[in-house]
Amino acid sequence: MRLRVIILISIVSTSPLFASGQTHIIWPAGSILSDVQLEMFGGADSFFLSEEISDATFSRIEGVSYARGCSVPRSKLRLLHLLHRNFGGHIQVGEMVCAASAADELLDIFRELFDAGYPIEKIYLIDEYGADDNRSMADNNTSCFNFRRKLGMKELSMHARGLAVDINPLYNPYVKGTVVKPAASSRYADRTLSCQYYIRRGDACHAAFTSRGWSWGGSWNSMKDYQHFEKKQ
Repeated sequence: MRLRVIILISIVSTSPLFASGQTHIIWPAGSILSDVQLEMFGGADSFFLSEEISDATFSRIEGVSYARGCSVPRSKLRLLHLLHRNFGGHIQVGEMVCAASAADELLDIFRELFDAGYPIEKIYLIDEYGADDNRSMADNNTSCFNFRRKLGMKELSMHARGLAVDINPLYNPYVKGTVVKPAASSRYADRTLSCQYYIRRGDACHAAFTSRGWSWGGSWNSMKDYQHFEKKQ
């Protein structure tokens, strides 16, 4: 018991942070947790959280994913804290900004994927990539909110409303004719390949989203956006 207390103090002092005005602990995105640590800090339920966009969070996204002229009120967004299994099978912390109206549902979706052991390499705010969608995709980062337009169009993307999520985008690219995004994903445009990171109809990821009314870009006709799930509200 004495050894456990010493470990607990060390972890609290060096890794997680208490959210302002809250009693739960916030771990930085990318943190790796052991099963022991997970239990010491209250189990998985303690890590799936939604909070309003604080001043500290807004300072991270203002002028980046929350681009100049953003028409979405800050009050209509939420910051999610999540857990996922990375490609090494380890428990990893992620964070995501989404629409407030979708926050609870996305928490349920990512909890379902975590419980299923579904592999997601990383979940960082796209602001870590300067809100550059190509950079984020090429690094296989799973993300949601980014106030931007659809590729090659004037119409706003569903990401601009925080109502679209891209999952493991390097392995699940956008494909339209000979155009593949990100460019490094060209080999993964061939969906006949055997790849454990492909999203396929009926798998755990597809089912978690579509059972809650989200549509999948992999089922579109004029193009394929295998990474993409969105929900019109």
